[in-house]
Amino acid sequence: MSHTLAVTPVVYLALVLALGILAQWLAWRLKIPSILILLAFGFGLSITTGAQIDAYFGGETDTLLAVVSLFVAVILFEGGLTLKFSELKQAGVPILRLCTLGVVIAFILGSVGAAMIFQWNWRVAALLGAILVVTGPTVVGPLLRVIKPSRKISSIVKWEGIVVDPIGAILAVLVFQAAVAGGLQSAGSAVFIALIKTVLVGIVLALLIAKIIEFLLKRHYIPEFLESVFLLAVVAAAFAASNSFQEESGLLTVTVLGIALANQKSVSVRKILEFNENLRVLIISVLFIVLAGRIDPADLSSIAVPSLIFLAVLIIVVRPASVYLSCLASGKLDFRERSFLAALAPRGIVAAAVTSVFAIEFGHAAHDGALAPAIAEQAKQMVPTVFMIIIGTVFFYGLSARRLALSLGVAPPAADGVLFAGADPWIREIASSLHEDGHPVMLLDTRYGNIAAARMAGLHATRANILSEHVEENMEFPGINHLVAGTSNDEVNSLATHEYAHIFGKSNVWQIPTSDKDQHPSTSVAAHRRGRICFSGEPTFQKLEHLSSSGGRIVKTLLTEVFSLQNFFENHGDDAVIMFLHDNDRGLRPAEAGLENVPPGTIIYAMVSAS
Repeated sequence: MSHTLAVTPVVYLALVLALGILAQWLAWRLKIPSILILLAFGFGLSITTGAQIDAYFGGETDTLLAVVSLFVAVILFEGGLTLKFSELKQAGVPILRLCTLGVVIAFILGSVGAAMIFQWNWRVAALLGAILVVTGPTVVGPLLRVIKPSRKISSIVKWEGIVVDPIGAILAVLVFQAAVAGGLQSAGSAVFIALIKTVLVGIVLALLIAKIIEFLLKRHYIPEFLESVFLLAVVAAAFAASNSFQEESGLLTVTVLGIALANQKSVSVRKILEFNENLRVLIISVLFIVLAGRIDPADLSSIAVPSLIFLAVLIIVVRPASVYLSCLASGKLDFRERSFLAALAPRGIVAAAVTSVFAIEFGHAAHDGALAPAIAEQAKQMVPTVFMIIIGTVFFYGLSARRLALSLGVAPPAADGVLFAGADPWIREIASSLHEDGHPVMLLDTRYGNIAAARMAGLHATRANILSEHVEENMEFPGINHLVAGTSNDEVNSLATHEYAHIFGKSNVWQIPTSDKDQHPSTSVAAHRRGRICFSGEPTFQKLEHLSSSGGRIVKTLLTEVFSLQNFFENHGDDAVIMFLHDNDRGLRPAEAGLENVPPGTIIYAMVSAS
């Protein structure tokens, strides 16, 4: 079978997948937003091979449109699953204002700016203004993990990024309908009715489906191994059904469906969320490379200057105005918090996908005679423009957000602190030593005596169960980057590392074995269900407790070229336990169980015997 393209469909799709995952890995290693690398790979793949996704669909843009729309629906559903109503206690008013008044302000200013800078027809300018009210939840999430702002700020940014996406899509649909009808005056009643129907269909259908899913999962009518894929199929069906009832209401439906499932109390959706998070990474990787590959580099160069001017307007005027004006006199945000929110609005895959969809729709409308061909040509220019906006906002906010958060005091200066599950004497001793050196520490324990002793020692300690939902959802962990589960119960330690891996990262959740018998396969928790085992020599809870009660003490030592780890053990004995390491490059971290070599310049915190 012959192909006129440089690569076959199979090779093209394999390249897209491989480059997508490579881009994600490079972004992780280089600590830069993955979107920048994905876009570069997308442009590069198209230029080097001459291949574009449209050709593999036989030029059928409707099929491509459907695939992109379904992918975006899955992304927004996954985003909805991360939203908890408990976050609205502190952040509800700002979120409501940003998603209503803030959207209106951003839409008006963005539309006016686009019309003035690009000299486009009002239809195209208004559509671009509607699309760009969205922020990028897929970009914001990684940024928040780097910035680590307060829980209130994190909640606002997360909720806004997810909720405003379907709002922006609905607004774009209404603008498109008005554009095709010839103006708002001609389509006024139709647009209003469409808005009401979209909201009603989206919310009612989502809540109905959520109740059905909850019932099926609660009664175990869906086997566990099918839960994630079953829900994926339901999301696709809900999206399609909603759109059939009311055009472009599907994104609202799947977002509300995700929120409803996340906040019901009958069944756990944690495994479903984990599955969708992994799927989201794959979808984002594929979409960015595929959509970027559809853009002609000549189109980018032709709109580069006006796009950069428009980018500056969005960053300097539109976003600050929408935040400051919408949150004016709300009483819930101080000036520092408003200033940080005003300087964080990256655009992501939703903006790219929706723009691509409506550029195609404008082409269809022009073909049917509903719009002038010149307007459809302007709409095509939206696609490279939005990609320029995505690149610019991700680059700008990615570089500036952390520094701004630190200067405004809405984020801790360093995130190398430790959350201890347990507050036994040996934990209090090492926590006190770390605290004295300025490292943030938090202790959680259910025993009042341990908590009282920790507080008397000047430590931040809370009487709570590390596995309680209240702790995970409502407590803040400023400056904390590691969990050390050090209770006397191995099962609790293992569960804690599993539950907190999504907060601190799998590589930053640690536990200690409780006793020697736990090393036997028949009595210990399986290795893949544990966190990382910490402290040199794999000391058990009983050993650390005995060492502490028999006069053991914490010593802090700087290793040098002339005083190595071997010299340390020669001085303090082989039963000394290296607990934490600190250096300028990697900060504070628990010592690994198999610790062997430690480079000079590292400070070690160790528990040594009294003799």
